[in-house]
Amino acid sequence: MSRGPIPSRLQLLSSLPSRAVGDKVRFLGCVTSYSTALGCLSLGHVYPLGTDVTVLVDVNLILESLTSEKTRVGEYVNVIGYITSKQAPHAPDTAQQETAQVLVQALMLWSTGPMDIRTYEKSVDAGKPGQRECA
Repeated sequence: MSRGPIPSRLQLLSSLPSRAVGDKVRFLGCVTSYSTALGCLSLGHVYPLGTDVTVLVDVNLILESLTSEKTRVGEYVNVIGYITSKQAPHAPDTAQQETAQVLVQALMLWSTGPMDIRTYEKSVDAGKPGQRECA
């Protein structure tokens, strides 16, 4: 019997569409927009090349701790939360590629601060089979 929170798994943002609704995840993304009316951050991270995934992060539960630095377009943030729904791209036979969308309810969100994004990508790729667990 577990006496603590369910661990999250550190993933690349591009792998989130393969996770199930209800999974607890931890990922890094770049803020592409923020809706104050909805309390929703839009995050992206085009890695590996050719992936097109947008994560919409509901931040309503953590508004009190949300600062302008964490919602600034271009800022990289870490998120721990639960996948609440997914939308796969439609019409794969069309020439225009559509974006897969994943909705996440944020439990925690913090700025990455200065970091080497390439080192992060390599370290997460290297850990794919077991992927580090975080509370």
